[in-house]
Amino acid sequence: MILRIISTALLVWIFGFVWFSLALPQPAGDLQTDAVIVPTGSAGRIPQGLSVLEQGLAEQLLVTGVDPEVKPGEFAAQFGVSRRRMDCCVTLGFAAVDTKSNALETAEWVADRNITSLRLVTADWHMRRAAHELELALPSDVTIVRDAVQTELELDGLFLEYNKLLASWLAGLVDY
Repeated sequence: MILRIISTALLVWIFGFVWFSLALPQPAGDLQTDAVIVPTGSAGRIPQGLSVLEQGLAEQLLVTGVDPEVKPGEFAAQFGVSRRRMDCCVTLGFAAVDTKSNALETAEWVADRNITSLRLVTADWHMRRAAHELELALPSDVTIVRDAVQTELELDGLFLEYNKLLASWLAGLVDY
């Protein structure tokens, strides 16, 4: 009996991993939201978030998890953001250190503004976990649009992220 339970759990885990690896989230296209949220991390996230802002698909941008050593002027210079754009529309969040704290930092930022919809820009392999943490942290009336940045992650990275997602789902059953 125990062997059947273990075998079934293993098969569910394997099929889940195959689904996770083969059906990675995609870019969102040109949907309009109040804000765009970009957790720092892999390449392409911040440029995509800034592109969403430049296209007028969102009015505000939060980059969450910025290293406290980074100065706004350095950020602006690195990513070619004008001072006017930085002043009106870009917020650098320095409090987050991981995906869960990105979500908590975002929830606090959203609560301080009149935001009912946001676009989450993150790597395709990171999207499910980041969106899950946001769903747990945000009020249920805030719409989250998933805008995945396409990447090429090795099998070991997908394996690690899949297990982190499972852990996040399990922790979400008891947290928040």
